[in-house]
Amino acid sequence: MIAILLVIGIMVYVYSIRSHIQDFASYGYPGIFLVTLLANATVFLPAPGVAVVFAMGNIFNPIGVAVAAGTGGAIGELSSYLAGFSGQAVVENTRIYNRISPWIQKYGGWAILVLSAIPNPFFDLAGIAAGMGKMKFWRFLLFCWVGQIVKMSVFAFAGRYSIDWVVGFYK
Repeated sequence: MIAILLVIGIMVYVYSIRSHIQDFASYGYPGIFLVTLLANATVFLPAPGVAVVFAMGNIFNPIGVAVAAGTGGAIGELSSYLAGFSGQAVVENTRIYNRISPWIQKYGGWAILVLSAIPNPFFDLAGIAAGMGKMKFWRFLLFCWVGQIVKMSVFAFAGRYSIDWVVGFYK
């Protein structure tokens, strides 16, 4: 049910910014990379990165969109990893952090991959936990990158096929 609401919300958002989507398209894959990097670099602040990926999947090759967005997203997520690695995280005693941290400690990179592959607002906490647990930088980045590409592929292909379906429905 939540996934359906999320998809509807994204579609409404994309529809509301449709006049600006062409602005992003003019920058192509580097623009997609930059938008997702910035969206994922915000720790705990929601940004519309996946909405752009959804829309750009309808304009560009969804595989290229997924790779550009996944790469930007993974690099952007380094902000939360570095916050944890530096030991300056202030979330150690929160309930959700205490639920995510043992997963990161037990499953390591695989937990990062799974958590980054699914849309969830708590991935920043996973990055912080990985940093605080001193997970190797390259390991965090690799598993996060693979997970981000999986997630961005879903949004890019959904954008490729659902926007045409929705527009055709209203004709």
